[in-house]
Amino acid sequence: MLAEEKTTQNEELEQNASELQEEVVEEVFEEVQAEFSDEETLKAAESKIAELEAKLENEANRYLRLQADFDNSRRRARLDLEAAQTYRAQSLVVDLLPAIDNFERALKMEATEEQAQSLFTGMEMVYRGLLEALKKEGVEAIESVGSEFDPHLHQAVMQVEVEGTEPNIVVEEFQKGYKLKDRVIRPAMVKVSQ
Repeated sequence: MLAEEKTTQNEELEQNASELQEEVVEEVFEEVQAEFSDEETLKAAESKIAELEAKLENEANRYLRLQADFDNSRRRARLDLEAAQTYRAQSLVVDLLPAIDNFERALKMEATEEQAQSLFTGMEMVYRGLLEALKKEGVEAIESVGSEFDPHLHQAVMQVEVEGTEPNIVVEEFQKGYKLKDRVIRPAMVKVSQ
């Protein structure tokens, strides 16, 4: 709706500028033709021509500024729409992460009975289905253990000395971190070597 209004405004401005230019040319031509013999009148006509040309240039500059404003607003709207489409699933992903964490904790338990094992198998299938759906939306887990600590991706909750390990290396992950496309949704909670 805004784009249509701006386009209509631009068309009106173009038409007004064109009409104004025609009026200026006609007016100047008539004045010069009527009183061409008089030198004083000729100077007045030249002055009027200069005044009208300045007015025409001012209107043309105004039109160009309006056109630039319209282009900028259209570009901003397009960028906002692209960002909204790219990160549309972010709030849903944030709400699902605690459920995924609970699935991971439950799947770490060992089942001894056959009935419990079939329940675990079903839970594992649901868990994989959730991860696959998130992956389709662009969500991926942040790989932490063994990588260098990155404050943009990791949240260090502990520091320990580990023999044979360089400083600032993630040695244990307490909670997985996740990214949605290029945006960190939740940093990984990790233990880092000193």
